Amino acid sequence: MSSTMRKSMRMQMRIIENCAPTLAGMKSASLFSYEYGSEDDVKRELREINEMLNDRGVTADILAWRDKSVLIYVYRPRMLAAELKRQGVAELLSVYGYCNESCNENLLPGHEFCLRHLKKRVQCSECFPHEIGVFLGYPLEDVHGFIKNEGRNCESCGMWKVYCNREEKDRIFQKFRKCKDVYMQVFQRGRELSLMTVCA
Repeated sequence: MSSTMRKSMRMQMRIIENCAPTLAGMKSASLFSYEYGSEDDVKRELREINEMLNDRGVTADILAWRDKSVLIYVYRPRMLAAELKRQGVAELLSVYGYCNESCNENLLPGHEFCLRHLKKRVQCSECFPHEIGVFLGYPLEDVHGFIKNEGRNCESCGMWKVYCNREEKDRIFQKFRKCKDVYMQVFQRGRELSLMTVCA
């Protein structure tokens, strides 16, 4: 296997490890850190990933560059657009400089204001922008709880910190873990990433 193919397989594996529920259509978006050798390499790998996933309704994008790593955001634009229209989301995002009208139209063709603003906040904020939970499909009550408690006093911690309805969220986490396990097994048997991605 060539060095280029190994790098592409490594990114595919990282996507499955961190984004299986998004690939399965169970969750609107996922985020993970990815170490790279060169900027050109990671950009090429990401182009290859998007060639596999875009036709299935999934996009992979770089949210922020770090020293020798990038934050990669894997999301379903249609699902995310719907979630940004949930009651209370625009009010929360407006506190952090997101335009309500743009958020409501975000991710429809030609409109990506909210993601552009999120990228600026991730890259420039002295502390990580905690409203990012909205962009990862976390329940709004838990995003509020995390912000209010500054990340402390949660009832439980799984894919995110839970501040209410613990039993319901624990069941969701269990489904997500099962999804990841199944996807890892199927990928290791040789299934292509595109064929593992639910079309939407």
